[in-house]
Amino acid sequence: MKVEDFQDILYEKEENGICTITFNRPERRNALSYVTFLEIRTALDDMEKDKNARVLIMTGSQEGRAFSSGGYFNMKMVTQIPKEIMKDIDLLDIAQKKTCMKFWNFNKPVIAAINGLALGAGFTMPLAGADLIYMADDLETYLGLIFVKRAIIPEFGLSFLLPFYVGFQKAKEILYFGEKIYAKEAEKLGLINKSVPPEELMAVVREKALGLIPPKGPSTALKLMKKTMHAYFRDILSTTLDKENEALQAAFKTHDFRESTKSLREKRDPTFKGK
Repeated sequence: MKVEDFQDILYEKEENGICTITFNRPERRNALSYVTFLEIRTALDDMEKDKNARVLIMTGSQEGRAFSSGGYFNMKMVTQIPKEIMKDIDLLDIAQKKTCMKFWNFNKPVIAAINGLALGAGFTMPLAGADLIYMADDLETYLGLIFVKRAIIPEFGLSFLLPFYVGFQKAKEILYFGEKIYAKEAEKLGLINKSVPPEELMAVVREKALGLIPPKGPSTALKLMKKTMHAYFRDILSTTLDKENEALQAAFKTHDFRESTKSLREKRDPTFKGK
């Protein structure tokens, strides 16, 4: 894939070294498809090759009224993906190991500006992939780790990362009940760096980005910091993603998953059987 082929994201590069990925599928509230993840990986590849690209900002389009509403697994859409793009997509990689590890090994700073609801992969991806996370503090913006409501398990290595961030007990509570987490609570839990008034979010994020690039930031030292901090956890994260893929494929075969999908279509609460 080439950057000029992008359809799901807007990818912008500025002379000052700031690059921006904007999730731009408003008709599905910026949900992330297999193609979206491929476009993100392609943008990261492009930044790695570009010496002038210093820092990445990720955010959601305002028209989508969300940062991202999570994963978009529409099989009808999958059948319409061109063959030349499909060859770079692994449909069995539900946990998005390739994208997650691409972020983990990416040696430039990544900042997420969460400017609307972030469901499922809409938050697990920035938690795994962003070095800094800033979140709008309003009633329309919240984190929804709602895997339990869909009778599945998390992806993007959250099974390792969430206990690492908040401790085992709190991580289990968050995942077992899937309740909304608003900006101030997310900050208190350590899931984000700071909650910010929505009208100030992008200004704050751009100020932080400029602080990470010359003349304010020593970009080479920052690369070495990130590489060193991530090195120990690389194999742990990789193994976790393999386990998540195994568990997700098992979960998809259950009655409870089918019931969750049916209840979602019928706009009602699911009735689970534990099967």
